[in-house]
Amino acid sequence: MPEAKPVAKKAPKGKEAPKEAPPKESPAEAPKEAPPEDQSPTAEEPTGIFLKKPDSISVENGQDVVVVAKVNGKELPGKPTIKWFKGKWLELGIKSGTRFSFKESHDSASNVYTVELRIGKVVLGDRGDYRLEVKAKDACDSCSFNIDVEGTLVQGGKAKDSASGGERQVYQLGVWRVHRHRFLEEGVQIQGSEYSNSGRKPMRGCSPMVVPRAIWPQLYPAPLLIRFHKLVIDDVRPEDEGDYMFVPDGYALSLSAKLNFLEIKVEYVPKQEPPKIHLDCSGKTSDNSIVVVAGNKLRLDVAITGEPPPVATWLKGDEVFTSTEGRVRVEKRVECSSFVIESAERADEGRYTIKVTNPVGEDVASIFLRVVDVPDPPEAVRVTSVGEDWAILVWEPPKYDGGQPVTGYLLERKKKGSQRWMKLNFEVFTETTYESTKMIEGVLYEMRVFAVNAIGVSQPSMNTKPFMPIAPTSEPLHLVVEDVTDTTTTLKWRPPNRIGAGGIDGYLVEYCLEGSEEWVPANTEPVERCGFTVKNLPTGARILFRVVGVNIAGRSEPATLVQPVTIREIAEPPKIRLPRHLRQTYVRKVGEPLNLVVPFQGKPRPQVVWTKGGAPLDTSRVHVRTSDFDTVFFVRQAARSDSGEYELTVQIENMKDTATIRIRVVEKAGPPINVMVKEVWGTNALVEWQAPKDDGNSEIMGYLVQKADKKTMEWFNVYERNRHTSCTVPDLIVGNEYYFRVYTENVCGLSDAPGVSKNTARILKTGITFKPFEYKEHDFRMPPKFLTPLIDRVIVAGYSAALNCAVRGHPKPKVVWMKNKMEIREDPKFLMTNYQGVLTLNIRRPSPFDAGTYSCRAVNELGEALAECKLEVRVPQ
Repeated sequence: MPEAKPVAKKAPKGKEAPKEAPPKESPAEAPKEAPPEDQSPTAEEPTGIFLKKPDSISVENGQDVVVVAKVNGKELPGKPTIKWFKGKWLELGIKSGTRFSFKESHDSASNVYTVELRIGKVVLGDRGDYRLEVKAKDACDSCSFNIDVEGTLVQGGKAKDSASGGERQVYQLGVWRVHRHRFLEEGVQIQGSEYSNSGRKPMRGCSPMVVPRAIWPQLYPAPLLIRFHKLVIDDVRPEDEGDYMFVPDGYALSLSAKLNFLEIKVEYVPKQEPPKIHLDCSGKTSDNSIVVVAGNKLRLDVAITGEPPPVATWLKGDEVFTSTEGRVRVEKRVECSSFVIESAERADEGRYTIKVTNPVGEDVASIFLRVVDVPDPPEAVRVTSVGEDWAILVWEPPKYDGGQPVTGYLLERKKKGSQRWMKLNFEVFTETTYESTKMIEGVLYEMRVFAVNAIGVSQPSMNTKPFMPIAPTSEPLHLVVEDVTDTTTTLKWRPPNRIGAGGIDGYLVEYCLEGSEEWVPANTEPVERCGFTVKNLPTGARILFRVVGVNIAGRSEPATLVQPVTIREIAEPPKIRLPRHLRQTYVRKVGEPLNLVVPFQGKPRPQVVWTKGGAPLDTSRVHVRTSDFDTVFFVRQAARSDSGEYELTVQIENMKDTATIRIRVVEKAGPPINVMVKEVWGTNALVEWQAPKDDGNSEIMGYLVQKADKKTMEWFNVYERNRHTSCTVPDLIVGNEYYFRVYTENVCGLSDAPGVSKNTARILKTGITFKPFEYKEHDFRMPPKFLTPLIDRVIVAGYSAALNCAVRGHPKPKVVWMKNKMEIREDPKFLMTNYQGVLTLNIRRPSPFDAGTYSCRAVNELGEALAECKLEVRVPQ
C-alpha cells in the first residue's frame, strides 16, 4: 500500500533540507473498543412543541434514510404547517416526488402529529445539516439534525511539510476501514489522538469512503469502505517542528510526514497615497445622475482609496451630513463610504458632493440625485355640459408631474351617496376633455380623475360638484295667437311632449320684427302657465313669435309661428256666452255659496253691468269681478232674499248684449197644520190636515204619515210622499188607541218638525165582553242549584282559558267567583259573564301564579250553592 509523503520545499539559507525520517513502529498499546459506527448523537430532551426531535444519522452511500419527529398538537393553536430545509434556506418541498418523500399523520386521541422525511438511495450530495420547521398561526419552532453519508473515493494521503508560525496545519490520510488508529510525533503518541479531539492537535472525525473495484481490481474483488483521518494543529509554534507518523492498530504499515517551522521577518514601510474616489465617470467632467423612486431606499456605495485611509464627507449644498443614524445617514466601511436615504422624498432631490481628504491630498466628486414620484392629482376638474345620458368632463394637468411625463389619465364616476366608484377607462386617456356616456337621466353623479406616469397612478382629484344628466325638453306644441290689440299680443300653447326627469321651470317668449334676425326676449323670468301677453309692441308692425321651454338642462328647441302677426286691434261686437245651467232657474239651498261665472266676448273690452229688477246690486252681499273675457257673480252664503231675476248687460259704445238669470234660494218647508182624526170605522181611521204656511220657496213633493200606539209611543211609517192632504190608515189593532203625525217634504227634504194629531183613534170591538180567566198563580221561586258543575282543568301558560258552569234559581241568584276562597273583584285579568244562567270565568294569559282552587257561589233569598274545581297551569318546555 502506498504511503503519504510530504512535498519537499527549499530549506532556508544556511540549513540543509531535512531528510525524510524512516517510519517507526508505534509502541504496542492495549486495544480500545471503538464506539459503534452507526451510533447517532444523543437526542436532546424534547422542549417546546416537539415531543421527539429528529436524530442525526450516519448512513452508507446508496441506502434509504427515514427521519421521524413528533409534534405536540396541544401546544399549537391549529393545524401545523411542516417544512423541511437543507442548510438554512433550501426547502426540500421542491424536490418532492424524486427521491424525497414526506408523510404526516395525526393521532386525534393524543393530539400528536407524526412527520417523516424519507430519502431514497442517498448520495454524497445529501450530506449536511438539515432543519425541521413547524408553524401554526403565531406559534413557530424549529430544530436541526445532521445526515452523514459514508463512501468517498480517496487515492492517497497528502500532508503539508512546512508551516509558518501561527498557521493551521492539517494532515489528511485515506485508509481502509480501520477502527483503531494513532498519530505519533517523534515516535511518541499525540495525546488524545486515538479517539478524542482534545489539545491543540485534535484529530478530526473519520469519514467512511468507498473504493471502487476499478481502482484496485487486483487487490480486492469488490469495492471497499475507507475513512478519512485528519490531524489538525492550531497556531503552529517552533516546538511543533518534527516527524509525524500515522499508525493504524492491527495493520503492519504506517504513514509519516515531517513538519518544518519557518520564521519570516518583514520590515514595514508606511505607504502614502493621495485619496481617490472611484466612480463610473468623474463628477468634474460630466453630470453623474441617479434616479430613485420616491419611497424607495437609496444606498450610494462609493469606493475610495488612499494611504493613510482618507476621511469622507458628504454634502448637499452647504448642508453637511454627519449622522450615522436616522432616515438620512452616512455609513463608513473599509475602502468605501456609503450614503443612505431611507424612503426617498421629493425634498431629497439635488446635487450631493462627496469630499475625501488625507494628509497627502483630497478628491471631490458630485452626484445629482433625481427623485421621481407619481404625479400630483389633476386640477380644476369640472363638468361643463350635460345631456340626457352624457356629460362633458374637463380638467387641468397636474402642476407636478413626478419627474416623469404624464402619459395619460384614468377616470371614475359614482352615484352621489354611494361609495362604489366605477372605472370609465382601462387604457390611459391622453386628452384633458372626456365625454362620459351611458348615465341615467335624473340621477346625481360625481366624477374624479387620476394622473398616470411611468412611476404609477396619482392620488384622485377632488370630486366634481354633483351633477345630473338631464336633457332639455322638446319644443312646446300648438303655438297660436289668442288675441291681438294695438300694443299687445296674447299667445297660447301646449306643454312639450317630452319633459324628462329635469321637469320644466317655465317658458320664455321671444319676438322678432319681420326682416330682422334679432330675437327680443318678451319676459326675463320663465312663466309657468301656457300663455303670455306680449306688451308694448309697435302698432301696425308685423312680428314673429316663438316660445322655448326652460329647465335645469337649458333651453329647448323653439316653437315658432309660421306667419308673422300684424299688431292691430280687430273690433268685435259684444256677446254673452251664457252657460247651459244658467239658461233655466238656478236653484241653491240657504247657506250655500252662490258663484256664477259668465263668459263673454268683444273688442275692445266691453262694459259689464249687473242689475236685479232694474236696480243696482247690494254690494254688501254680492261681489262682482270682471275680466277681459268673463264676469263672476259671487255670494258667500245664499239667503231667501237673494232669489229673483238678475240682468247682465255687456256694452261696447252703442252695441250691447243682455242676458237674464233666474235664481231661487230654497229651504225646508214648515210642518202641516190642523192634523185631525176625522173618522174611525172597524180597524180604519181617516186623517186630514192642511198645507204648511211656508213651503220653503219650493214646490211640496209630498207628505210623510206616521202612527204610534198610545201605550208604547213608537212611531211607524204609514205613507211616504203622500200627495194629498188626507189619508186612510188601515189595519189598526182592536183595543189600541193611536196618535198620528205628518211631515212636509220638498226639494230640501222633510220639514224639521211634524204636525201631530190633536185627537186619537180608538179601535173598539162591539158586542164582545172580555172575562179574565181565573187561575191559581204558580210559585216559581227556588233556591240556587248548579246544573253543570265546575271541572278540574290543566291549561298551558300564556294561552287564555275559561271556566264554565250553569246555575238555576228564582229570584235570579247573585254570583260570586273566588280563587282560593278569596273573592275575585275588579281584576282586568279575569272576565266574568252570566248569560241566562250559564256562568263563565275567562282568564287572560294565565301564568303559574294563577293556579289554585276556583269556586263559584250563587246566592238568593232562598239559599245558596257552591261549585269548585282545581286549575293547574303548566309551563311549556
